[in-house]
Amino acid sequence: RGCVRYQGGSQQSSAQPGSSRHGQSQLRNVASSGAIKKHQKSLSAWFSHQPNEERQFGPSFSLDAVHVDPVIRESSLEEILKPSPDLTIQNQLQQPSRRVIGLHNLFDADACGRQVKNVVLYGTVGTGKSTLIKKMVVDWCHGRLPRFELVIPFSCEDLSHSHAHVSLRRLITKKYQHLRDVVPVLEASNLKVLFILNGLERLNLDFRLAGTELCCDPNEPVAPSAIVVNLLRKYLLPEASIIVTTRPSAVRRIPGKYVGRYAEICGFSDTNLQKLYFQMRLSQPGCTGEESQDRSSAEQENLVEMLSRNLERHNQITAACFLPSYCWLVCTTLHFLYFTRTVPPSQTLTGIYTSFLRLNFSGEVLDSTDPTHISMMKYVAKTVGKLAYEGVMSRKTCFSEEDLQQCFEVEMKTESELNLLEVFRSDVFRFFLSPCVQPGKEHTFVFTIPAMQEYLAALYVVLGEKKTLAQRVGQELSEVIGKVSEDVAVVLNIISKVLPLRFLPVLFNLLKIFPRYFSRVSGKDKDTIAHTMAEELFKEEDYYNDDVLDQINSSILGVEGPMRHPDEAPDDEVFELFPIFMGGILSRRNRAILEQLGCSIKNLAAFEIAKAMKKTVIRKGRRGLPPSELMDYLFFLHEFQNERFTAEAIRSLRAVNLSSVKMTPLKCSVLAAVMSTTCHEVEELNLTSCNLDSSSLRTLFPVLLRCKALHLQLNSLGSDACKEIRDLLLHDKCAVSSLRLANNPVGEQGARYLAEALAGNRSLTRLSLLHTALGDPGAEAIARHLAENQQLQELNLGYNSLTDAAALRVVEVAKRHETLDKVHLYFNDISEDGKRALDSLRMDRDGVRALVFLTAGTDVSDYWSHILNVVQRNLPFWDRERVRQHLALLLQDLESSRSQTANPWRKAKFLRVESEVKKMLGKLQDGTL
Repeated sequence: RGCVRYQGGSQQSSAQPGSSRHGQSQLRNVASSGAIKKHQKSLSAWFSHQPNEERQFGPSFSLDAVHVDPVIRESSLEEILKPSPDLTIQNQLQQPSRRVIGLHNLFDADACGRQVKNVVLYGTVGTGKSTLIKKMVVDWCHGRLPRFELVIPFSCEDLSHSHAHVSLRRLITKKYQHLRDVVPVLEASNLKVLFILNGLERLNLDFRLAGTELCCDPNEPVAPSAIVVNLLRKYLLPEASIIVTTRPSAVRRIPGKYVGRYAEICGFSDTNLQKLYFQMRLSQPGCTGEESQDRSSAEQENLVEMLSRNLERHNQITAACFLPSYCWLVCTTLHFLYFTRTVPPSQTLTGIYTSFLRLNFSGEVLDSTDPTHISMMKYVAKTVGKLAYEGVMSRKTCFSEEDLQQCFEVEMKTESELNLLEVFRSDVFRFFLSPCVQPGKEHTFVFTIPAMQEYLAALYVVLGEKKTLAQRVGQELSEVIGKVSEDVAVVLNIISKVLPLRFLPVLFNLLKIFPRYFSRVSGKDKDTIAHTMAEELFKEEDYYNDDVLDQINSSILGVEGPMRHPDEAPDDEVFELFPIFMGGILSRRNRAILEQLGCSIKNLAAFEIAKAMKKTVIRKGRRGLPPSELMDYLFFLHEFQNERFTAEAIRSLRAVNLSSVKMTPLKCSVLAAVMSTTCHEVEELNLTSCNLDSSSLRTLFPVLLRCKALHLQLNSLGSDACKEIRDLLLHDKCAVSSLRLANNPVGEQGARYLAEALAGNRSLTRLSLLHTALGDPGAEAIARHLAENQQLQELNLGYNSLTDAAALRVVEVAKRHETLDKVHLYFNDISEDGKRALDSLRMDRDGVRALVFLTAGTDVSDYWSHILNVVQRNLPFWDRERVRQHLALLLQDLESSRSQTANPWRKAKFLRVESEVKKMLGKLQDGTL
């Protein structure tokens, strides 16, 4: 049956005479003059141009260098029209019965040996139709498509906006002026021409003779749609080859007899293609912005390796990356998370998702034949957004067919609505929802990327689609009355002049009351949106989860470690991105992009939502939030991109505790950007155990300057970081009065940098260098510069392997210091002789207290509990054997001092402290401490 079908112009036509030698000679002259070469150069420049979203992948990024061809399978009209099978992951990824065909082989002879002239290339949204066509054109421009001597691409979207009649000759020269000398001989030559018609769903084609007359003259002006129809009929330029791209719903607009081959773009149905795509995208030189190529290459390779391992586990991300568009989203998100140095400061996660939707939908209408012309994104926000919102509210990520029917079909009333739903299911459904890969849930659906559910739920709420029936009816009545009120006013004014009826002005005013009243009532919607945003942002049950950026990272790269057992109860679903996306969507940039997609959010609405939200958010943000939740709050302010709002919120934060939050370069940039909206001093900034390094300190430099108490313990900060801290402390605007650097590998060189800082600093009063590997040289360096300092009151050099000489040197300098009255020297290698020497120095000047042991002569030190508390807090980060040895020495010292006193009160104090030390030693040996 397929062999006897009319093969889209594949039969040898005898309607046109053979080309004359004169025409061929003239064409050869034109070609030699460089007209086609100029055309190739122009096309290459145009189709190689990348949108702004691609610039982050590095200066060397180009479509020609990193493109991965998706799988293309040969199809037929019968397969397209038959009911689709159950949408499970097996049916989506495994289609062995259909032949795979390469892009350059689309015009090969068919199974019956007939030449193919017309090819329909179709695929759902996100499968890469436009990118594939771009690559095809670029290949021809670079000589990699020798089958055709001339390629003429047309955008059907562009043609759909042209209503004036135009000839094919004029249409070509209008779009491509370099071909003005080629077009006149196009029909009379044997030139192998390929027409590309991209996005056929944008055109309403009528192949009936009554709707579109026959036309074989390229000089005759007709409608652009008539040109397309006659090209496909092979009535106009019958020897030309044509490739059409379209969505599945529009395939049937072309009668099957005019199509030589149907081909479906199936995306990256092979995980090896997904891996290749990520390898090429994430390994572009220069995309990380790192000065060290070795470091950036290692980080890129690590990312690719982690992503590959996650793909091999056949997680949900494998199903998501079936669509090349989602592979792009994964790469862009990873660039945002890891290579922030090349991302513009205003780049946000919400902006990435909004731009992603713009790249895939670009303001397209769902169905060009529908009179409502509703944009595809607006339809998605109303339907899929509702499903996403209800899932967020019920903490659900898997949806059954019944759930889909309730969201999509419950309000279907007209034929038009049902047609739109059919087009949506055919073209768009699989872009947002994919089969679940979890065992036992194969016939349920999840959002292709988990964060997309939260984005669409946020869009649904911010657009005001979450309305009750009364609100919808009221809005429709208000719009109707508002539209006719002006006409009614004119009529009533005329009647009142002719007939002096007193009730007419009253009737007129009543008509005006309803729209005004409804506008006041509808203003409450903004309060509801603001309340929803604030409540979701500060949900207490989410307080102790990972911050949202770590959650996104885990969802893409997976979680290292043993896989969860199928029978194990899953963790509760977390939707902490939902309120953050709500704030991000309200930013000016994202609202402008959504306006292009047909989702309008007015400036006044955004202002009213921000105003209603301000008091609640600032009041709740002022409370002591856990570190991960505070990071989410700061990220929300960054996504919101409202400087005045952020400034008021940050001004209320006097203490910022981000301890144990892994401060990636992105999080450091977010913290710096958000805190830079104000100039107020921060009472305390706690960055303990945050994986900071020297580059992190450089990013945070403006913030650190304004902090009074700065906690930088447990960050592996070495000499390079100490150099940054030196510059910080020597800055004339430095406000740091307390600096804790405990448990960092500062070392001798780092101590020299800090000693230089001590000499010139005018704000620091407390410095903790506990367990920083200073050694005697480091302590000596600090002692040499200590005399030049005039403000320091407390210095902690405990657990630094100091010997008697270095400890005595430090205390001697401290003895002459005007303000320094407390030096911590416990857990150092100080002998009994050294202890006695330190005691004698302490006796010479009562103001200096050297905390070395738990005893002070024949009495218990006043700071014994402080020393033991320091040990207990830092034990997880110290050498347990060394701690045990020091505790044993402290115990011996306590027993020796107790034996030297006859005072029963002092003996009781010694016994109490001894019992505490023994208890700690016992727990240390048992492993319970």
